[in-house]
Amino acid sequence: MKMKTSIAFYLCSLALLSFKSEAAFGKPNVLVILADDMGYSDVGFNGCKDIPTPHIDSIAANGAKFSAGYVTAPQCAPSRAGLLSGRPQNRFGREENGIIDEKGIPQNIRMFGDYMHDAGYRTGAVGKWHQGAMPGCHPLDRGFDWFYGFLPGASFYHPKPNKKTIPGILENRTPQTVTRYLTNVFGDAAVRFIGEKPDKPFFLYLSFNAPHEPMEAPEEYLKRFEHLAKPDDEPITNRGKKIEHPRQIYAAMVSCLDDTIGRVLDALKAKGVEENTLIFFLSDNGGPIYKNGSCNKPLSGMKGHVLEGGIRVPYAVQWKGVIPAEQVLDTPVSSLDLLPTSLSAAGTVPPDELEGENLLPLLIDSKQLPQRALFCRFPFPPWQHRTWWEIRRGDWKLIYQAPRRQRGGFADGPGQLGLFNLAEDIGETKDLSNEYPEIRQQLQEEFDAINATLPPEHWVEKR
Repeated sequence: MKMKTSIAFYLCSLALLSFKSEAAFGKPNVLVILADDMGYSDVGFNGCKDIPTPHIDSIAANGAKFSAGYVTAPQCAPSRAGLLSGRPQNRFGREENGIIDEKGIPQNIRMFGDYMHDAGYRTGAVGKWHQGAMPGCHPLDRGFDWFYGFLPGASFYHPKPNKKTIPGILENRTPQTVTRYLTNVFGDAAVRFIGEKPDKPFFLYLSFNAPHEPMEAPEEYLKRFEHLAKPDDEPITNRGKKIEHPRQIYAAMVSCLDDTIGRVLDALKAKGVEENTLIFFLSDNGGPIYKNGSCNKPLSGMKGHVLEGGIRVPYAVQWKGVIPAEQVLDTPVSSLDLLPTSLSAAGTVPPDELEGENLLPLLIDSKQLPQRALFCRFPFPPWQHRTWWEIRRGDWKLIYQAPRRQRGGFADGPGQLGLFNLAEDIGETKDLSNEYPEIRQQLQEEFDAINATLPPEHWVEKR
């Protein structure tokens, strides 16, 4: 369970930050850039060699990269629900895509846009929403002044053959005719929002759907990565279509995303607000390597798993002139930390219901975060409604894998527990349960205590 930072600590931090930020720069703008299904090792700052990502890498170089950045779920909608609410989505029963698609986010759950709007910001959301399309779930109903994007969980990047537009793209609530590659369109929308009259500081949630499937890329980017199309490539099947060279197409999609982020960063410079903007970059979950050619190595697992490859993501933060540059931090952090960090930068004490931490004392003054556990509870695979969970404290991680469903019914017998020391075994290859039974028991008891505070898994009813 997250240990709450004391109000006194927050007030002390805010006083320091008020002097450092507001006096010199004014209340900062906040830009959250979220990629979709990007692998841990698919950015240069995490060691990618075959896909240049100079613009994304610049965020890490100008500030900090976290080698242990986590999201709250290994799937799109619940992960985004955690980030946007600042609370584990398990607390309000939105733990996997299907339940969010069916019910949306409860209207009593406040979201990032609500908090930032109350803090005096004009608020915008661009790109993929995936927090419900039913009444009351639209971004304009959840604290955002402006929205340009789509409401469901996925979109085409080009119009389908013989169609004049990409379906489902809205500006606020009005359908738009969109004929160009969607990543570029979302970049244009973000640049437009940044360039508007600065009557207030802005908060922009720039939520790309790239490089999520379908695997579609502009021709000029495919040509850029022709060298990655090798005769011995193992094809994959994506949306019923055989993809002969998945890494080539994936690289093209990531490169276009990186160039688009570069245009957004250039817009901040052109507006003269680069040093007055707090920027986050992360992915909503790990890469689904069997679907799109992404890479999570040296992590084990992928999207849908509570292994590291499903929940540990590329994660970088920049605030030029405030956060020292070129930091490489191994402290485990969470997507839940974005909202309290943003509110603290804005001079607002984060409310008690938020469960993340303010990262600014760590980023600015190297003050360690309060000791805490990070956890995830998720059905794996989602269509089998079997519970997987994990908990990490310090270097230790305990993971529970439910038995897989067998033909004719569910498998009998207990699930499997595994204990790993991530500092020595990032790939989760050696179960240390027998060597350290006391640590395994401590983590089991800590997860059980957390789990007792959560609503029951809704998918249990479907067994």
